[in-house]
Amino acid sequence: MKQCKITVFLKDLSIRFRKEVRECSLQATTTVVLCLSMVSFVVILAMFINNNVKKYLVSEDYSYYQLATFTPLSSGSPCPYFLCNSFLSPTSLQPSQFPITSLRDWVTPKELCHSMNDKELLWRASMVPHIDEYPYNRTPKVAFMFLTRGSLPLAPLWDMFFKGHAGLYSIYLHKSPEFTNQHPESSVFYQRQIPSKCFLQPAEWGRATMIDAERRLLANALLDFSNERFVLLSETCIPVFNFSTIYNYLMNSNQSFLGSFDDPRHMGRGRYNKRMRPTVTLSDWRKGSQWFEAHRKVAIEMISDVKYYPVFRDHCRPPCYMDEHYFPTLVTKISPELNSNRSITWVDWSGGGSHPTRFVRKDVSEAFLNQIRNGFNCTYNGGITTVCFLFARKFHPSTLDPLLRIAPGLLGFRS
Repeated sequence: MKQCKITVFLKDLSIRFRKEVRECSLQATTTVVLCLSMVSFVVILAMFINNNVKKYLVSEDYSYYQLATFTPLSSGSPCPYFLCNSFLSPTSLQPSQFPITSLRDWVTPKELCHSMNDKELLWRASMVPHIDEYPYNRTPKVAFMFLTRGSLPLAPLWDMFFKGHAGLYSIYLHKSPEFTNQHPESSVFYQRQIPSKCFLQPAEWGRATMIDAERRLLANALLDFSNERFVLLSETCIPVFNFSTIYNYLMNSNQSFLGSFDDPRHMGRGRYNKRMRPTVTLSDWRKGSQWFEAHRKVAIEMISDVKYYPVFRDHCRPPCYMDEHYFPTLVTKISPELNSNRSITWVDWSGGGSHPTRFVRKDVSEAFLNQIRNGFNCTYNGGITTVCFLFARKFHPSTLDPLLRIAPGLLGFRS
């Protein structure tokens, strides 16, 4: 009896043991499956995160390259139209297709296209190396900046002027957006129009938009570290000396050429607005020609100003003309020792009125041009010279033919 009870107990124990083993096996299986599922989820999640991080880093790298090089987004499409429309998207800095491959790509952009707005452009152009010695063979260039309403009717004369001097100059065009005509590939002006979303706001004579256009030209030219001198010209300007003479005159000068003087008349001091005080006082107030030439150091100061520009923008409006007062006053305030206080672009104001004399075909002769070239006295690097003007304006399109005939002999242009 006792033995039977023991047998029954052992059987019962065996059954219970096998049942426990089966239940443990099921629990273990369940645990293993659950663990494998969790591991699979973690792996998939890690792959997703890693892929998105890579995309983010790549986009950040492209943004950096674009900010550093400002290389073209599309060499086949017209810059201004494409770039103006690109600003309709929230992203202002579009990825560059041409990242940095060498220092030269950064200091001497080959193309003008970029997607910066004016604020970004001025900030980038204001960067200055703190090491004066260049780590490459730098040939200084003159930046010729043309601020025009539309086409350049005297372009063939300028083509003749620049011929044979590649590598010593850069050209920049600022035109109104409605003028979409392109210069032929044979011209030095081909694809030299600067990009800007602000082309939607035409430069108006005497207003802040005119200064915006001039600073935009300067800033784009400053992106090329080889540009040492910067000349602002209009579509009615002509050179009155050959390229070599003008190049050497500017490169050897100790100062910039920006007209700046105190005009006590109503059209001078009379335009001053007392609301400019204390930032700009009447004793600071200067007047001068819109058409200037600047050394690189002065040009950087001209586009970096955030103190005086808002004061002029808000308080110098017609009959106060900002293009006649802002830069003359600014340069006198910040870099008077670097300015000659005279312009190198000749104009004839003898006729009176708000605009200088316009010259037509019958006015052009060798005697007329020689009077501009050597008929004045001025100072240059502390000495007296008769070469005071390198450019002249305002020349009507009808003057092109006689100028082309005279230029090879009198001015030494290459025909």
